Amino acid sequence: MKKPMQENPALNAPPLRLGVNIDHVATLRNARGGDLPDPIRAAHLAAAAGADGITAHLREDRRHIRDRDMERLKEEIDLPLNFEMAATAEMVSICRAVKPHGACLVPENRMERTTEGGLDAAGQANALKSFIDALLEKDIRVSLFLDPEERQLEAALRLGAPVVEIHTGRYHDLVIACDTKGIEAEYNRIVACAKMGTQMGIEMHAGHGLTFQNVQPIAGIAELRELNIGHFLISEALFMGLDNAIREMKQLMQDARTGMLV
Repeated sequence: MKKPMQENPALNAPPLRLGVNIDHVATLRNARGGDLPDPIRAAHLAAAAGADGITAHLREDRRHIRDRDMERLKEEIDLPLNFEMAATAEMVSICRAVKPHGACLVPENRMERTTEGGLDAAGQANALKSFIDALLEKDIRVSLFLDPEERQLEAALRLGAPVVEIHTGRYHDLVIACDTKGIEAEYNRIVACAKMGTQMGIEMHAGHGLTFQNVQPIAGIAELRELNIGHFLISEALFMGLDNAIREMKQLMQDARTGMLV
């Protein structure tokens, strides 16, 4: 997919990290019960294929990742562990015990199939502050999963979150709908958010709904430092193997940084 707006590629930007989300290996395991397939084995494969980090979302209903999975990931995987979680006392307590490299606070609705949007950091600042402080106290890097909106970035800055992950789900939906004007408008919002956050001193990441077909415009945004991708990579692994899927994604990301757009 070509970039939806005219902009110079991120030729001088640093390498872009890839965090691989292994949640849906656990989804498959839990559909049958038992221990197979093992999501920690998938994390080892991802590391061998060049992933820069592992992401796992411990949901309140434990629909895929389990508590012991988080413990094993911290014990067995050398890569940074990104602990996705709802902003609740239970999750903060578990995260403080596991002590991952980072924690990404996301909105969570038990009825949703997947995360449907960004966290309302602006509207929930009072509730979020104590959770963020409790994680930072344990030297856990806190990330907020936000829609690309100025007021949400400003809230993240006030809350002291060092990282923001931009929700790219709407961008994905517009690409699927072939809405050219909508794609350009949403892409421009993401670019503006990435630039604004960087100017504020926040490390900017992005994720949700990214695929081989739509990743390059996002990967080409110079201010982004990391992309987190899961469902697509696990899906593609059924057909091409997880290692090959990760290598292909990393190559597309690297090419976007050097202007070699597909």
